[in-house]
Amino acid sequence: MGRIRLRIRELVSEKGWTLKELAERSGLPYSTITSYAQRESMTMTDYTAIRRLAQTFDVMVDDLVEVLEE
Repeated sequence: MGRIRLRIRELVSEKGWTLKELAERSGLPYSTITSYAQRESMTMTDYTAIRRLAQTFDVMVDDLVEVLEE
């Protein structure tokens, strides 16, 4: 099973947003945003949340997800 990391902190910084602002803009719970942002890697996540985050950042899902190992 592969491991991924979401590039939330980098993209938030590029936009000049806070994690709280990202939660408000995306409609995702702040706790979900902080959980994803703090993890060094994960094996499972909610694809709907990833897609919503990518839309909020106006990037492709591939630009949000960093594959660490396959």
